[in-house]
Amino acid sequence: GAIKAKPQKGISSYRSKKIKEQKAKGKRKGRGSVKGAKKARTPKKKAWMTTIRALRKDLKEMRDEEVIDATTYRKLYKMAKGGAFRSKSYMRNYARDHDLIKGEE
Repeated sequence: GAIKAKPQKGISSYRSKKIKEQKAKGKRKGRGSVKGAKKARTPKKKAWMTTIRALRKDLKEMRDEEVIDATTYRKLYKMAKGGAFRSKSYMRNYARDHDLIKGEE
């Protein structure tokens, strides 16, 4: 008539680990799994920071390699800050189309 403690019942983490591994591979991320708006998943501010940092880095490189002069650099920098360009390629196209790049006149 001895009283024995029953073993505790746990919750297996096998399935959650498996799902986590799949997500690490990039699976389970289709439209059906998407919850939250586009702006919620990658906030506007984060998207802007990524873009503007890339543009500013590119501008600095162009200035240092003397592709553009200081005046042009400042003009494009201000335009980038104002949101005139959506990507590096657009900014470079603008500079080329408006004859702002040295040696391409």
